[in-house]
Amino acid sequence: MSSVGIVMLVHTALDRAEQVVRHWTAAGCPVVLHVDSNLPRKTYRAFEAALADDKRVRFCRRHRCEWGTWGIVAASQSGAELMLAEFPDVRHVYLASGSCLPLRPVQELIDYLAARPRTDFIESATTADVPWTVGGLDEERFSLRFPFSWRKNRLLFDRYVDLQRRLKLHREMPMGLVPHMGSQWWCLTRQTLSAILEDPDRQTYDRYFRQVWIPDESYYQTLVREFSTNIESRSLTLSKFDFQGKPHIFYDDHLQLLRRSDCFVARKIWPHADRLYKAFLSDGGAAMKRTEPNPGKIDRIFAKAVERRTRGRAGLYMQSRFPNQDWENGITSAQYSVFEGFAELFEDFEPWLARITGTRVHGHLFAPERAEFSGRSALINGALSDNAACRDNDVKAFFTSLIWNTRGERQCFQYGPRDNADIEWTLARDPNAQISVISGAWAVPLFRSNRSFPTLRREAAELQKIEAAHLKVLRSTWTKARVRIWTMAEFIESPMEPLQTIIDEIGTVTPRRLAEAPRMVDLEGFGRFLQNLKNQGMHPYLMGDFPVEREVKHAPKPPRKPYLVQ
Repeated sequence: MSSVGIVMLVHTALDRAEQVVRHWTAAGCPVVLHVDSNLPRKTYRAFEAALADDKRVRFCRRHRCEWGTWGIVAASQSGAELMLAEFPDVRHVYLASGSCLPLRPVQELIDYLAARPRTDFIESATTADVPWTVGGLDEERFSLRFPFSWRKNRLLFDRYVDLQRRLKLHREMPMGLVPHMGSQWWCLTRQTLSAILEDPDRQTYDRYFRQVWIPDESYYQTLVREFSTNIESRSLTLSKFDFQGKPHIFYDDHLQLLRRSDCFVARKIWPHADRLYKAFLSDGGAAMKRTEPNPGKIDRIFAKAVERRTRGRAGLYMQSRFPNQDWENGITSAQYSVFEGFAELFEDFEPWLARITGTRVHGHLFAPERAEFSGRSALINGALSDNAACRDNDVKAFFTSLIWNTRGERQCFQYGPRDNADIEWTLARDPNAQISVISGAWAVPLFRSNRSFPTLRREAAELQKIEAAHLKVLRSTWTKARVRIWTMAEFIESPMEPLQTIIDEIGTVTPRRLAEAPRMVDLEGFGRFLQNLKNQGMHPYLMGDFPVEREVKHAPKPPRKPYLVQ
């Protein structure tokens, strides 16, 4: 008879549970089964009959089990009591579930525990030291009462908790116990388990823990501190949980991952993981190395999986986070540059910038008529169309998709007060954005047009109003983009210095000082144009202190008299 007994809590996938039970008993381990009373009696009887031929199997009294309630503790108590009564040779009792799967030969577990006859393996930490509690209840799970199911009666559960908080109701731990928490999957010695189950004050403890929230994670974890002489505060069962507190499910493609864990048992195994059950329930005695269980080997992989699930990849929006603002891991996936006023001030600015930097330079991506992709193509990577209606249906999704689908190549584009303003906060809040603004440069196309002056004045007033609001956004405390703003007057005084700064940050094909500047449009008469706007009652202040005449014109010198050389 083996010195290790298995108490197994079963509620579903009975065919897999039977398969695992026979694996335990084939190695000499007795098994006591608790079958959830929620299962129909007919199903239970069939399961009981299927294992009737195995003399090492027992069935204990059934309880109604539901997550977070006392029934799970009661089930383990009934199973443990029957195990201790029926199998006197058992020295360690291992609690498992129907979805647990032995990962190493059972004899290795028997030998491992035989070498540690007085050691109890159970996670047991005070509430202050437990980082994995999810749901906002740490100390309160012991000081309040929880008579209602969190899953089935969530409304009553929440309202009763709020009522107790308002009335400042508080329960004290019985007999001065110090509450501890940990994984519900333990392996206890016969001495410790007997002491817990036969304690004269057990009724007091049971009465108290009946109304503790999730008592299966605290009942044994607390009481073991009263009776055990040697506690290893860890579980021999590999059980991983996600950021929501739900257990990870292992599938067939986790085979090598489970092998690397060196753990004796793992949960929770998908019932249809045929490859896992076939691999680990084989008779191969050398399937695993004889080594200390070390689930920490795969903690890094699980941590990365949780991070990928909760944060995702930078700039890639997935279904679980898409409806929630600020859940993204970075607004965009790569750095990009926004130029405001440059294409208006310089002729052929886009081809010049593309030639100098080697980047992909677009026009006004958010222009009212269409998205002006580089080369004015109708489509771009990711099958993004230049159609304005499609783009404006969700400008943020359009833009983040463009950056994602062109990652590896820096994108540059133009922006101005005529463009769709729905994108401005996305740009301002994005640390990947480099935004360079020449304020007031939108007036240059108006100056060069031949429309009537009253029409130009109204349009200038509207564009200035839009750009002023835009600059306020860029100067907001919420802005995370790298923003540089020049008035048009100060920029044209010395354009090479700001251009060099911008180009250096982007990077050039051949890093060196700029030897070639884009050609500036002819601004002769622009100062007079601005003065005329002022004269008509519109104050164009965003251009800065722009002189009426850019330079003083002197009267021409009289021509020199010709002279004759003989």
